[in-house]
Amino acid sequence: MSDELIANLGPLAPLAGIWEGNKGDDISPDKDPTKIENNKYRERLVLEPFGPLNNHAQTLYGLRYSTTAWPVGQENPFHEETGYWLWDPTEKQVLRCFIVPRGVSVIAGATVEPDAREFQLAANSGSETYGICSNQFIDREFKTVRYELKVTVHDENSFSYEEDTRLQIKGQDKLFHHTDANTLKRV
Repeated sequence: MSDELIANLGPLAPLAGIWEGNKGDDISPDKDPTKIENNKYRERLVLEPFGPLNNHAQTLYGLRYSTTAWPVGQENPFHEETGYWLWDPTEKQVLRCFIVPRGVSVIAGATVEPDAREFQLAANSGSETYGICSNQFIDREFKTVRYELKVTVHDENSFSYEEDTRLQIKGQDKLFHHTDANTLKRV
């Protein structure tokens, strides 16, 4: 990967590469959605740089990514996703566009300074810009109403994230905070 391409990734530059984490915490609804389960997980995240991508007057640089997470001690993954991290240097926007194979897609974003080592992104159900779209079953039973992500780059070989996916579970008054957190190391 070229130094020029990495330089154009702004706050995403430190994330380019292959990462693994072995101490993830996934707080999610149990099979009985009135109960909570805490899944410990390991994951592998691949972030491949690309760009520039010219969209009329807009120029984007990005990271094509895929992640897979396995319960600790098990061989079958319980979570996969694929998508793009994008940097718009003119607008100072970081975007994370992804889909999970449960039929949910998210475009989260925020204004971020080019040299930021910590940033937060968000998406809301119903938003036409940074929004969430789900299949009919998920929308009816476990509607995602808000997604938040905080990324912290610790050094060139370590970063962490905290996700909070707020779900409106059918039959429950309070929103459920489905959270994921992990620290990843460069492989």
